[in-house]
Amino acid sequence: MKHGILYLIPSVLSEQPVEDVLPEGTLKVIRSLDCFIVEELKTARRFLRKAGFTRDFNDVTFHVFNEHSSLPSFEEYLAALDEGKDVGLLSEAGTPCVADPGSEIVRIAHENGITVKPLTGPSSILLSLMASGFNGQNFAFLGYLPVDKQSRARRLREIEKTAADKKQTQIFIETPYRNEALFQAIMQTCNDSTMLGLGVDLTGVSEKIQVYSVNEWKQVKTNIGKSPTVFLLYR
Repeated sequence: MKHGILYLIPSVLSEQPVEDVLPEGTLKVIRSLDCFIVEELKTARRFLRKAGFTRDFNDVTFHVFNEHSSLPSFEEYLAALDEGKDVGLLSEAGTPCVADPGSEIVRIAHENGITVKPLTGPSSILLSLMASGFNGQNFAFLGYLPVDKQSRARRLREIEKTAADKKQTQIFIETPYRNEALFQAIMQTCNDSTMLGLGVDLTGVSEKIQVYSVNEWKQVKTNIGKSPTVFLLYR
């Protein structure tokens, strides 16, 4: 029997209407599935309804896999694929498997000869890079920086040096309620000539993309707040 396809389904980044962000082809696939692997059941169901999914959820199979889940097995999450059924791996926000636990599911799918098909949708990392004016041919996504103040400052100095030595855009994120702490750490640690870009609430009604040197940021009144934010450093 032919295997099913594992579709990697992007979600929205904000409260904007789904059809404003996701192409019709992606929405068509979403509406055709009845088996999903999701991070959180409640938010997944809410997103599916916004995407025009009309099936009764009692007739839909949901497997929950997130950062608290144990390492998945093929049988637990992907058995339906072995039976020829297509399965959707749904991200909580943005692109699946980037800063996202779903990469473990994809790895297992490849090990078992399953076709993996990524669908088109928004990536806050790429949207921020596109809008920054920084080097888009040489960049690195670093995920989260350390929370400890000394470790974070040391890591920022390393990132800044790498950006200068390699002419490489350095991209990282933070838990929204720690945005301001990270911003202030950059102000206190990095050279005045270092460039900092912020992509705030991308695709949302309060979207804001700003790029200044650290010295210029010190003169700008800004309030990132707790909106999802992507940080980019370049020299």
